[in-house]
Amino acid sequence: MKRIIFLYIMPLVLLAACGPKEISLEYTIVQHEQEDETEMNNVEKETMTNNVANESEEAPVINEEQRADEQAPEKDEAEITIAAIGDILLHDTVYKDAKTDEGYDFMPMLELVKPYFKESTITFANQETMIGGEEIGLSSYPQFNSPTEIGDALKESGVDIVSLANNHTLDRGEEAIQNALAHWDKINMPYVGAYKDKQDAKKLRVIETDEGIDVAFLAYTYGTNGIPVPEGKDYLVNLIDKDKIAIDMKQAKSEADVTIISLHFGDEYIRLPNDAQKDLVQFVADLEVDAVLGHHPHVLQPAEWVEGKNGNETLVIYSLGNFLSGQDELHRLIGGMFRFTVKKTVEGGDVNIELHTPQFLPTYNFYQNWRNFKVIPMHELTDKQLKDAQKHYKEIKEHMSQWMPELEIIQ
Repeated sequence: MKRIIFLYIMPLVLLAACGPKEISLEYTIVQHEQEDETEMNNVEKETMTNNVANESEEAPVINEEQRADEQAPEKDEAEITIAAIGDILLHDTVYKDAKTDEGYDFMPMLELVKPYFKESTITFANQETMIGGEEIGLSSYPQFNSPTEIGDALKESGVDIVSLANNHTLDRGEEAIQNALAHWDKINMPYVGAYKDKQDAKKLRVIETDEGIDVAFLAYTYGTNGIPVPEGKDYLVNLIDKDKIAIDMKQAKSEADVTIISLHFGDEYIRLPNDAQKDLVQFVADLEVDAVLGHHPHVLQPAEWVEGKNGNETLVIYSLGNFLSGQDELHRLIGGMFRFTVKKTVEGGDVNIELHTPQFLPTYNFYQNWRNFKVIPMHELTDKQLKDAQKHYKEIKEHMSQWMPELEIIQ
């Protein structure tokens, strides 16, 4: 409308400029139209033609790249970080050191690593011992039962989910398991790998993040130290079974963006994965699991990328070692926190998930005379706390990155 009005006004203004006074404008126009309507029409036509030509010259030129950008679907990107720690294996020396007049306080043991947990969107821990509580009697190796307060400390420190599938799950029987699960529920801590009943076992554990990235967790163990699973109660612990894993993976991939699997497997105190570990990792990589978190050896085993049969890349750490325990010997005292970034890209109707920037924080389980337990980031260690601390720190960094040179060390 503006351009049409402009075309009709312009001739009037031009003509008015030719007259001696403003009052003669209407008359001049009328007289001109009456005397030479044909000439006026020609002027209008010529003016319109010139303006159309000018518009054509001034119209922006849209090249193919601009047109492609305008037609491209919207692209949304989001990122989260996921962290994982190894075994919380509470020997009596550990929980006795945590004893207070009011109960048990494990927070001083975790205060130096708490900031790293809090930095991550999701932090996962392998709770190796059942927290059945004092009411059924605490116990240490070989059949563990731990104070419920360790669950409280993990929650307060920033842990968001725990795995309960390990060789000690059935140490103190169903009562310890049910007590532990009741406490995890009480403090609103998701758990995976051991369940209250069949219905509970059917519920996929998915953490929904504010960033819009949903993460599913699965957990399985190679066995339970020869203790049989009660008949009809397979839900009490997830055993490694390829058929079950395949079924669970199918559900997880349909309900979540990312799937993380915890595998309790390998040889104790051996610093490299065995063939059985590698075979099982390849199996889950072929199912397109996004990441594998390994436990059981009680020592650190390296990280690497494993390619699945469909060309997908699975991020693997074969063993996270001990994080907090009463074990001794150097490599059983060294653990760490593994962390990586998940990027979700939505473009049109397509969703793409990428794991990148794997990182590792080596830690040391410090104590003196079985007292004053504390998990310390290795880069903060002094020679007084560990002889030749920097030498051991350097060796651990090399050990963990030997199959993944791009592994970043958190400091």
